[in-house]
Amino acid sequence: MLLAVSSPGRGEVMIRPGGFTVEGLFQPTHLIFILLIVLILFGPGKLPELGKGLGKGIREFKDALRGGMDGTTEKKAEEKKD
Repeated sequence: MLLAVSSPGRGEVMIRPGGFTVEGLFQPTHLIFILLIVLILFGPGKLPELGKGLGKGIREFKDALRGGMDGTTEKKAEEKKD
């Protein structure tokens, strides 16, 4: 008996009588392996710097998107130069 079905291949959760399965690229097991590889490559001392840089990049990207819609990106860039 199938309890709930969602279309496979889109990252949805399928619930079956024996439990549930997560489909898609970012499954919990995949995320653990990615984290381990990053930890091995960069080491524990470098991870805070990487996180800080990633957060800063995401923040600037979001600000640029908002500024592009408002037309304020150019004004902010001019203010920073002065």
